[in-house]
Amino acid sequence: MPGAIYEAWAKEYGVVYEVPTTLGGKKIMLTDPKALTHYYARETRTYVQTEFARFFLQHHFGRGILWSQGEDHKRQRKSLTPAFSQAAIRNLTPIFYSSAHKTKSAWEAMIDAGDGDVTIIEVQSWMNHISLDSVGLAGFSHDFGSLVGKPTSITEIFDTVGSSSKQSAVNVGLLLLSQVFPLLEYVPTPRTKLLCEMQRIMEDISKDLLTRTKREKEEGVLDGKEDKSIIGVLVKANDADSPNHLTHEEVLAQMKVLLVAGYETTSVTMTWALLELAWNPNIQSKLRRELLAFGEEPTYGQQQHSLPYLDAVLHETLRVHPAVTEFDRVAAEDDIIPLSEPVVTQSGEVVNSISVARGTQIGISASCINRSTETWGADAKVFRPERWLEEGGIPRKAQDIQAYRHLLTFADGPRTCLGKGFAMAEFKAVMSVLVKNFVFETRDGPNTRVELGRGMLPRPRIVGEEGTNVPLRVRRYEG
Repeated sequence: MPGAIYEAWAKEYGVVYEVPTTLGGKKIMLTDPKALTHYYARETRTYVQTEFARFFLQHHFGRGILWSQGEDHKRQRKSLTPAFSQAAIRNLTPIFYSSAHKTKSAWEAMIDAGDGDVTIIEVQSWMNHISLDSVGLAGFSHDFGSLVGKPTSITEIFDTVGSSSKQSAVNVGLLLLSQVFPLLEYVPTPRTKLLCEMQRIMEDISKDLLTRTKREKEEGVLDGKEDKSIIGVLVKANDADSPNHLTHEEVLAQMKVLLVAGYETTSVTMTWALLELAWNPNIQSKLRRELLAFGEEPTYGQQQHSLPYLDAVLHETLRVHPAVTEFDRVAAEDDIIPLSEPVVTQSGEVVNSISVARGTQIGISASCINRSTETWGADAKVFRPERWLEEGGIPRKAQDIQAYRHLLTFADGPRTCLGKGFAMAEFKAVMSVLVKNFVFETRDGPNTRVELGRGMLPRPRIVGEEGTNVPLRVRRYEG
């Protein structure tokens, strides 16, 4: 599991320790709550993207919100914030339900076409297509149609990148070296060619969608309705008199980042949830009972407050399976990081803080901290949604983590995930429809093993399957 090695090192060396990186480099790993709070309060100023990360992001996505830092990042984030308000997400929730119902209809047809009341469905590709169609409609008022089999270049390239899990030793070597020599990103490997093709397709689509929205705005077709949608907010920010003005290049960069982020992270999280429910039939039954007892389709407000077990399943999935497993930054200036417990330095000195020199790499493993037995207790590795509902279910040490729900899944500080409300509303809508109507089982029994394949992010894959395939046994829930 990602993060396991970091947890073992933390037990051996303490809450802060140094690890070797490519070509003799070094990185300080932080697992201490006080150190994390200090670090996140200074992100984008004292702690910034590594040279490789900025080069990669600019090369493939442009100078958008992920690439920017300092005041530039503050301006870009401010311009996007209205599109992710609670009011905006409340209006988008019907789109998430629509994608879920299209999937439900397709799965029912697949079951009907088989011999019995059950069929094998490769669920990861369906979660990918739910995410892509949802972000297309909710963000850009555009239906990619991937759930109904509409062939488009974006669906094709995302599916290809999302299932390209085989990496040669040469590719892995180049990837490691490019973190020291970013220009190696230009070396034409199958991976870099695929990413460049994805960048080109996203650029074309983003330009088309932006041109269409601007034209409709000028013609009065939108009548102000789009102002709170992602693309509406971007078009508004592109106006010369906007207080948080975005250039044309920045608008296109945001569109590409939001397309990928909306597609990749949510689909990975929903796939992990279905796997966990298939492994844990008691949890699945308990969730289904809550959804059936509620009856109607929950509104956005009801999603937040009326379905506690659905909320617990969501947060336990986010805890055990963060989509982004690790964050790396570099110190832009000297700093002193305070610690909540002392550590012993290489020279044998006991210290309550560490000095960080400018240029030092800092690493944070979300998967390690989210699943650490030191932080979350003896059952930290167990998928147990009840911990979110029990009195004292969240240990004191976990509560010291200042991030959203004490999890680093969405990071924290100025770079905390802007789209987390969007992602959680989509997750709840999709799970509420699918779990209410279908029963999920592992295809090969309870001992089915999962490994990590590779899309743009690490993805689950059933051992022995191609790409990132996750075939599950799916049958109608008959009551």
